[in-house]
Amino acid sequence: MRKSIFQEFKNFAIKGNLIDMAVAFIMGGAFGKVVTSFIDGLIMPIVGLLTAGADFKSLRYIILSPKKDEAGNIIHEEIAIHYGAFITAMIDFLLIAFFMFLMVKAMNKAREKLELEKIQDKMTREEELLTEIRDLLKTPNSTQD
Repeated sequence: MRKSIFQEFKNFAIKGNLIDMAVAFIMGGAFGKVVTSFIDGLIMPIVGLLTAGADFKSLRYIILSPKKDEAGNIIHEEIAIHYGAFITAMIDFLLIAFFMFLMVKAMNKAREKLELEKIQDKMTREEELLTEIRDLLKTPNSTQD
């Protein structure tokens, strides 16, 4: 029997996948804003200082300058390649990717530690049971008399 699309969607939403994805998108957007603020407020001023105060976002290569008529009306706009905005976006992307890598690495390390603790707890419980069995075998059984 085939499930309807509505039933499949309902199962998908109830399992929490939809909510997990929504939370991930919201957190990702917020994290992106934090990193962008970090780049704009801390990194880019240092880069600007190293590049003699150049504003990276305004760096561009002008292909065709704007033209105006005698009255000062613009005939056509400036045509330029805005490579500074691209460089800023690349730095932004690389830093976001690096920070996400560090977060995932930390989460994986924490998950491994938790799994190791679970294994150690399980081994400890098994050892306890084996010790109990050993002790029971050592004591003479009084019901056999």
